[in-house]
Amino acid sequence: MGRQWRLFVASVVAGMVVVAGVTGLVVALSAWQEGRESPPPTPASAAPEATPDTPSGRPEPRRTPSPSASAEAPEPAPSHPVRKKVSYAFPIEGCAGSYAAEHHNYPATDIFAAQGCAFVSPVAGVVDEVGTVDRWSASDNRGADRGGKFVSVVGVDGVRYYGSHLSVVASGIRPGVRVQDGVRLGSVGETGSARGTGPHVHFGISWPGPPDQWWVRRGVVAPAPFLDAWRAGRNASPVAAVAEAERRLGPQSGECRQYC
Repeated sequence: MGRQWRLFVASVVAGMVVVAGVTGLVVALSAWQEGRESPPPTPASAAPEATPDTPSGRPEPRRTPSPSASAEAPEPAPSHPVRKKVSYAFPIEGCAGSYAAEHHNYPATDIFAAQGCAFVSPVAGVVDEVGTVDRWSASDNRGADRGGKFVSVVGVDGVRYYGSHLSVVASGIRPGVRVQDGVRLGSVGETGSARGTGPHVHFGISWPGPPDQWWVRRGVVAPAPFLDAWRAGRNASPVAAVAEAERRLGPQSGECRQYC
């Protein structure tokens, strides 16, 4: 009886061990399937390489650069040069002025106005020559001194405009200074050969030239038609007339030939 009991107990224990082993295996497999335990590690050789320029290791998506102003296609250049519009002003401002259609001996105009009235630049440009001292003498009547105090401006249109017999040159007006049309250059006066004739401005239109060619500076084109237009508010340009005068008289302009 004792031996049989021992055999029975041993068989029961063996069965329990078998059952426990099977149960443990089932539980372990279930735990693995449900994620309670980590899956087997992936071999190092199979791990994806990290992209070096991103901290997360994921490659950065490619982006198309946004257009900038410098990258835009430039506008096509015009097929012909664009000519800027030039504005002209009547050279006497704030006062009534009268002038004749002609001038003695050579093309110019005397604009008569009250003493001290403003003589202004007829066009935007650069001051060319300035005379602040009246050197004229009736005894010799030198042509270079007849204008007395004067200012000339080379306009943005390439034409030189000259006003003389001024009583005074405006402050700040000197060679090389840029001016706009309508800027005061001086005041109407009687300096130079205008003494005793009544205050006026001798107004001349010419091409730019050297300072010693005063006979060109005093005028080569009759200004009256242009003064008529400017007074009426029209932008009549003397460019073509001056170019024609230079073509016709240029070779002869090296010396004074009339009323010298």
